[in-house]
Amino acid sequence: MYKTTRNLTIVTAFFVTALVISNIIASKVVQIGWIEIPAAVVAYPITFLCTDLVSEIWGKKEANFLVRLGFVVQLFSLVLIYAAVFLPPASYMTEFQTSFAATLGSSARFVFASMIAYLVAQSFDVEVFHRIKARFKPKWMRNNVTIVSQLIDTTIFITIAFVGVVPNLLVMIFSQYIIKVLIAIADTPIFYFLTRHGQAECPEA
Repeated sequence: MYKTTRNLTIVTAFFVTALVISNIIASKVVQIGWIEIPAAVVAYPITFLCTDLVSEIWGKKEANFLVRLGFVVQLFSLVLIYAAVFLPPASYMTEFQTSFAATLGSSARFVFASMIAYLVAQSFDVEVFHRIKARFKPKWMRNNVTIVSQLIDTTIFITIAFVGVVPNLLVMIFSQYIIKVLIAIADTPIFYFLTRHGQAECPEA
């Protein structure tokens, strides 16, 4: 992936989409054996890959801007969710209002939890990514800072979003963290492939 405005826009689009979708689907808890995880685990780790890509190719300034943009987008989505819930339904849709409000109303709690966890974890991720990049050459070392960032994010998010809802927060935190670590390891080859050109500008045709 070359260092172009178009590619930065593409990465930002995937980042914002994964971030917003993860907040909407987080209310569903998936159970596979003893593992209990929010459905958002399929989308949210993509945001860390995106910030790592921006950090590697476009630099710390752009990565921090992306983190701030993500926070604003989540706040904006929270306003839109509450607006949708409180708007009066059509007469033929009143029977669906309760389930609609329950679904999106719970999403608002997850958006709030995500905003707090996101700001702490993503800021940590960008800062440590660049400190490691300045001292160590291997890409996998800075890319896998995500493993620590995800622990911070998971602990904060699960605690705020699910306290009083699930019987065992520690099981959910551990379950989600294990899945996120596996995803972080799996996306390392993707990170290598997409950053193979480093900070090179796109060559002219």
